[in-house]
Amino acid sequence: MSDKMDYASAGVDIDLEGSAVASLISSLGKSVRSTGTPGAPVDLPGGFGGLIEFGDHLLALATDGVGSKLQIASMLNQWAGVGIDCMAMNVNDLLCVGAEPIAFVDYVAVPKPDPEVHAALGASLAEACRLARVTLAGGETASLPGIVTELDLSGTALGYLKKGEAITGENLQAGDVLIGLPSSGIHSNGYSLVRKIMQHAGLQYTDNAPFDSSSSIREVMRFNDSNGEMTLGEIFLNPTRIYCDPVVDLIKSAQSGENGFSVKDIRGICHITGGGLSNLLRLHEQLGWEIDNPIAPHPEFLWLAEIGGVETWEMYRTFNMGCGMIIAVNSEHADKIHSWLSEKMAGIKIIGSVVDNGRKVVHSQLGIEYSHY
Repeated sequence: MSDKMDYASAGVDIDLEGSAVASLISSLGKSVRSTGTPGAPVDLPGGFGGLIEFGDHLLALATDGVGSKLQIASMLNQWAGVGIDCMAMNVNDLLCVGAEPIAFVDYVAVPKPDPEVHAALGASLAEACRLARVTLAGGETASLPGIVTELDLSGTALGYLKKGEAITGENLQAGDVLIGLPSSGIHSNGYSLVRKIMQHAGLQYTDNAPFDSSSSIREVMRFNDSNGEMTLGEIFLNPTRIYCDPVVDLIKSAQSGENGFSVKDIRGICHITGGGLSNLLRLHEQLGWEIDNPIAPHPEFLWLAEIGGVETWEMYRTFNMGCGMIIAVNSEHADKIHSWLSEKMAGIKIIGSVVDNGRKVVHSQLGIEYSHY
């Protein structure tokens, strides 16, 4: 294609969105809950979830939705994965503060109720609860003709952790090792750009994928147990990976010390969502990050970049590019932690290190860098 594409031209300006969020936060008032009382806020850099006091523990909260990925699900009438997407976008953020997710509530807004669609959403949310090991504690459905034109799904997750065991990034040190956990695909970010590329290329989501989507580190959810060629719709709707297994178990192992490392050896956890690699900048105000041994991108990312003419810098700021979560650990115990994780999930790699480079993310193999989130 002759015209190069980016996320902003597809309708999502990450820089403008960041500015708007900053304006919102600056206008919020202080909490009415006093320090030392249940519900009092706990300062948390980075914004992966929020923490509040609760006796000897902290409660963690995160809220998010599936986004415009739902438009593809609606177009194809395929809802089996979207409940998993909604759960993942929330519980994965809770993991980034060291919290164990325990409960979830959902919100479904539609122009008109459809019992079959609601049943499919319910089944998807039930599977999501199983994968995340949480209770679905409630939810809300709303029929909003004139306000919403198609189904929207969002949710809120609750987690907990002991006081003094939050993982915030504040203990990060130059030389800490970065361990990458593979994604299952595009997850739930960047779909405005995906849809624009598909539209300009004149392709259908029912078209067979023009690339080999097989992989030893992920499975693709097939539509209606189909056995034929993989379609673009199936690849794009593959649900977001939920990282509770193995990350919750990693934190519990660290708490017990039975494998030779402690919670203090887990220095920071980053969920790679919208903003791509620049999400790492949220964990520390001075230190930087170098990726020199990355997880290979899934083939759909390379294909989207090619047919959309999307620059490499833009791809790694918009999408996860094959790496959905990054854990920064003490270099002294990096091999132990890497080995422990590798027994639980295929495709995990040591991908780089924390560096003192003036707070920027550098992908050394590709020669690209990010200096702001």
